[in-house]
Order: sequence, then structure tokens, then C-alpha cells
Amino acid sequence: MDDLATTAGALLLLAIWLVGIYVLVASVHSDLSRPLKRSERARFFLDLMEAAMNSGQSVEGTIVTLARRRDKSFDKLFQAVAGRIERGERVSVAIANVPNFLPQQIVAILQAGERLGDTKLVIPACRELLNDSKAPVRTAVNYMLVLACVFSPLFVTVIIMMGVMVVPKMREVMNGMEATLPNLAVFVFGNIQWIIGLEVLVFVFLVAMATAYMGATRYTRWIKFGGVPLIDRIAWRTPWNRKRLQRTFSAMLSVLLDGGVPEAEAVRIAGDCTVNEICRQRVQKIIERLKQGVKLDEAVAVFDDSGEFRWRLKNASHAHGGFLKALRGWHESLDAKAFQEQEATAHVVTSGLVIFNGVLVALIATSMFGMLVSVLEGVSP
Repeated sequence: MDDLATTAGALLLLAIWLVGIYVLVASVHSDLSRPLKRSERARFFLDLMEAAMNSGQSVEGTIVTLARRRDKSFDKLFQAVAGRIERGERVSVAIANVPNFLPQQIVAILQAGERLGDTKLVIPACRELLNDSKAPVRTAVNYMLVLACVFSPLFVTVIIMMGVMVVPKMREVMNGMEATLPNLAVFVFGNIQWIIGLEVLVFVFLVAMATAYMGATRYTRWIKFGGVPLIDRIAWRTPWNRKRLQRTFSAMLSVLLDGGVPEAEAVRIAGDCTVNEICRQRVQKIIERLKQGVKLDEAVAVFDDSGEFRWRLKNASHAHGGFLKALRGWHESLDAKAFQEQEATAHVVTSGLVIFNGVLVALIATSMFGMLVSVLEGVSP
């Protein structure tokens, strides 16, 4: 009777664990698909704004008119933005008040364009930012999703079933035969709860890594420590994120300089568009150096420790076709390097986790075979 109750309790816990895994997998899948949907929505929204401005129509009127058609191609978030515009909000305010409608940096850039009185001026910078949106999604899907949502939960489930249903029966058989339990099996199955706990921690770590890869700001922005920009500091210290922040700053600065915005104002707005406090702090240093009479190409050195941004900006100031055209090659280079670093990190992390899980599987398999060998030795004449 006690064995039946124990087995029923174990099965109930296993069912709860599987339901929890299903909910978590569904949540991760939603997070993985959200950036691509948001990116496509941003491209459509930029095309809509640009088409309205080119035809001389009001952007607000165009959005409201399209929303009133109740077309299924316009999702609930678009309808929410249109509803706010109908209530008198400006476009930049409406898109900022509807979370997850557009990426934060795109919202910041469009707000900057509205403050300058020429939203069309900043649209090229928005398009520059949307070029690499698929890279982190592809990396997360290829490496993190399989480990986090398939292999790790399956391994935990197998360990639980073995620890609750298989190992006790094997021990009963060995006790009845007065067989000696191997030392490795004693160690492994005597600490099975710690192995399960460790694997659960690995599972949580994998999910956190996948979430961080996707840039799920709705989770990471919850982490605040007395106003200390911890997440922004981590983003700046992460090599691939730093390159993307530099790309964002450079693209926006190029657009503003091409539009004739004064250097100090262009630097300040470009820093705000990164949506990163560490970038804003460095931008303040650039502005202070500009006030001291330092040239822009020398002042921006504080934003890039390698010094590459400095000489590229200096060369761009003498190039024909504007800053954005001259710096586009560097922006593409930053995107490529960021993707390579992100890909390499994913390979190292996932390979290490596969090896770690392989060691645990080997320990458990060896322990089980050791128990079977002991049983066979006990029945042999």
C-alpha cells in the first residue's frame, strides 16, 4: 500500500512537471516568434508612414483609416495604436504607449524624428536597425531551443522515473539476494535528488540564456537595483550587443548629420536612440568634449575603445553621398561580427552543456549496469 501511494505521488509530481514544461515551452516559443513578428510589423509600419508622407497625406489619418477597415492583416496592437491616435495622441506617443508594438530603439528613433519636425529623415536609420533582426532568432532556435525545451526536460523526467520506480525495485531484488550494491551506484542513487536539482538549474539557465538571446526586454527590464542600470551595463559588456549599440548610434548619428542637425544635438539624440544608459553616459562625455572645441571625429573616440569609429567617421566627413552611405559598410561589418561572436558563444555554451549532460548520463548508465552485474553475479552458481 505504501509503495502504491509512493508511486501515485511520484506520478502526480511527474504530471505537474510535464504540465509546467509544456507551459514554459509555449512561453519560450512565443518569445522566439515575437521578435520576428515585431520586426515585420516595424517594416510594414515604416512603409506605411513613408508612403503617407510621400503622397502628402497625414500619417495619423492613414493609420486610423486602415484600422477602421477591420482587415485581419492589422493585428490588435495596430488597432490599439490607431485607437490612441483617434483619442488625440501623436504617433510617437501612441506607439510608445503600446508595448511590444515596435522595438524600443525604433520607437526612440521615431520620437527623435518627430521632435526634429521631420520623421522621414530618420526612417533610413530605422531600416538599418532592422537588417539583423533574424540573426539572434536563428541562433536561439538552432541551439538553445532544442537543449532547453527538449533534451533537458526529457533527461530530468527519465531520472525522476528511474529514481522513483526503477532503483527501489532493483534495491529490493539485491537485498533479497544479499548482493552488494556497487560503490558508484551507492553514490549516484544516494544523491539522485541533487542530480535532479542540478539538472533543473541547468534547464532554468538554458531558458534564461534563450530569453536573453532574444532580447526579451519585458523580462530583463524587471531587474532593477536601486536605479543601477545593471542590464544596460551587461548589454554594453557583451561583445555582440556592444557592436549593435555602436551600429545604432552610428546609423542615427549619420542620418542626423546628413539632415543638417547640429553636431551636439545629433550626438545627444543618437545616444537616446540606443535606449541604453551606458551609451548615454558616454554620449555626455562626447558632448562635453565638443563644447571644449574637440572635433567630432576625435570626440567620438570615447564611444569605441578600438578607435575604428573615429577614423571611419573622419573619412565619411570627406566622402560624397553623405555619412550614412559612407558608413553603411561599417554598419554591415558590425552586424556580421556581432553575429559571428553570438554564434561562437552559442556553440561553446551548448557544447559544454551537451558534455555535462553526457557525463551525468554516463554516471547513471554505469550505475545501472553495475547493479545489473551485481544481480547476475548473485544468481550465478
